[in-house]
Amino acid sequence: MFVAKVNNGFVPRLREEIFVKLKTLQVPGCPFANLPEKKGARRGDALTAEKMKECRWLKVNAVCRVSFVEWTDAGNLRHATFVAMRDDSDPREIVRET
Repeated sequence: MFVAKVNNGFVPRLREEIFVKLKTLQVPGCPFANLPEKKGARRGDALTAEKMKECRWLKVNAVCRVSFVEWTDAGNLRHATFVAMRDDSDPREIVRET
């Protein structure tokens, strides 16, 4: 399930390092069941079918740590920031923490 775009927290050196690893996970289509969103999505810029054409999609085979302010009423993360990649977790076992 899609819960947020994460644009912040990627310093240049880290961005280059992560991009090399993530490039091998790229897939042509969106792996999320709850996308695209309607144009009037409450969380700002909705990921419409048109906007999704600009995205790079990955196999759900990587886990990262993200900091955020709160969960919205719609179930999205507010102000998500990348913290670090994790290699100690299986993506299939990740659940929403409460």
